[in-house]
Amino acid sequence: MVMPEQTEHRHILTFNFRQGRNKPRHDEAMERLWPRYGMEWSPEDGRIDFTKLFGRHAPVVLEIGSGNGEAAAAMADADRERDLLAVEVYPQGVADLMARADERGLENVRLYQGDALPLLWNGIEPGSLDEIRVYFPDPWPKKRHHKRRIIQPRHAATMRGLLRPGGTVHCATDIADYAEQMLEVLTADEGLANTADGYAPRPDHRPVTKFERRGVKAGREIFDLIFRKRT
Repeated sequence: MVMPEQTEHRHILTFNFRQGRNKPRHDEAMERLWPRYGMEWSPEDGRIDFTKLFGRHAPVVLEIGSGNGEAAAAMADADRERDLLAVEVYPQGVADLMARADERGLENVRLYQGDALPLLWNGIEPGSLDEIRVYFPDPWPKKRHHKRRIIQPRHAATMRGLLRPGGTVHCATDIADYAEQMLEVLTADEGLANTADGYAPRPDHRPVTKFERRGVKAGREIFDLIFRKRT
């Protein structure tokens, strides 16, 4: 399994990795379900064959930072005609999503545990993704750390290049200044077109998670941004 510290690419990390402690249910899920849902990959492996990975030819969605998998599992369940590759650095989140997928009997979910950026640069064929989701990424609130935010021009350009024409980038955050940065960065990319006039209404297909409800309870506004790759 590729852990973040094992990547051979030297770059600024866009996540703040804190090693949590696995609970017995996490260890059990990793042992039992990783062979079914897990994806082993390293930069030397090159581009992923999605047809081989999922066992069929279908549109592929990439979710960067799937957290505990609450939204990812629900959306994959409601959209079984598309395949989901979820990326998460925390083993507890990986285990939780695998358990949720198993409970729902999902066959259209695979997980990669590690840093998303090397995967974007080396693991995915340009033009092969139907959608990229970045929900509530690490906000890096201090100004001197803003360079660590994943939504910035060079990463947005990479994501856009991986989308098929008409494919979408869907971001969500509860941090107002990060939402402003997202809107500025994505709007400035000439290969992307905003599907809304500014921020988008939360689409019905994106479920409200426990994490999001906590943000709303704390008085934070939720911002969705949906941009489409120009044809």
